[in-house]
Amino acid sequence: MTDRANQDQAEYWSAQQKWVDHQETLDATLAPVLTGLLEQACLRPGEHVLDIGCGTGASLLSIAQAVGPKGAVMGADISSLLLSRARDRIAKAGCENVRALECDAQIYDFAPASVDCAMSRFGVMFFEDPVAAFANIARALKPGGRLVFLSWADLQKNPWFDVPRQVAFDQLGPLPKPEPRAPGPMAFAERNYVSDILTSAGLKDVSVSEVNVLLTPPDGVAGAAAISTRVGIAARALQYFEGSSDDAHAIEDGVAKAMKKYETPAGMRVPAALNLCTAVRG
Repeated sequence: MTDRANQDQAEYWSAQQKWVDHQETLDATLAPVLTGLLEQACLRPGEHVLDIGCGTGASLLSIAQAVGPKGAVMGADISSLLLSRARDRIAKAGCENVRALECDAQIYDFAPASVDCAMSRFGVMFFEDPVAAFANIARALKPGGRLVFLSWADLQKNPWFDVPRQVAFDQLGPLPKPEPRAPGPMAFAERNYVSDILTSAGLKDVSVSEVNVLLTPPDGVAGAAAISTRVGIAARALQYFEGSSDDAHAIEDGVAKAMKKYETPAGMRVPAALNLCTAVRG
């Protein structure tokens, strides 16, 4: 095994400037997901928490608030680019009990039995060897320590992904199908598969259940459609097929029309289906 088992993922995520450029919009869109994750984690003041795939740091700041100044938060992410933004936010917030570590959580030598809770919002679906990764994370948990994370459920139940995918494929043609369960946003869509991974990693009391939330894109239908051509499946299709600016505008218009039904007087409310995954170290 190399020093970084997920080298392809490291190279990909460290070149994704668009995730930094659109950080505020993405944070606002996914805010209900983070709120739900924190509710399920039941964090207590003074706890030590590992945030896996912390990205640009929104989750780190919320976790720090939950555990208070006597707690400690370590964010782990494979992307130096995303971590740079996270560190800037940590410093600006004055969170002295938070650190963001560039590492591969699959193989990093975390201090054994040092963490009360390991958690993640969409940060654990990219491991080359998920059983090895969760076994490694489990070693960082104290006996009885908790693992809580959210991953995307079926693509067809998530219009935030599926609508841009359908519109882009109609415009450009379909992308090559990924290998089943390959690292990526939908790798943990199958609940039984995730349950088997966590059990094989040695975790106990494993539970994987579907939950539903409403995503909250902040800039209306036009904003939701615009970001879909910059981040996600439609953006990948435009790059793969070397789509033109006319293609991008056509996809954006098509997504806006399809997303219009999710407009409400309170703003955009896009339904999402997620898998809530919990376990403990025995």
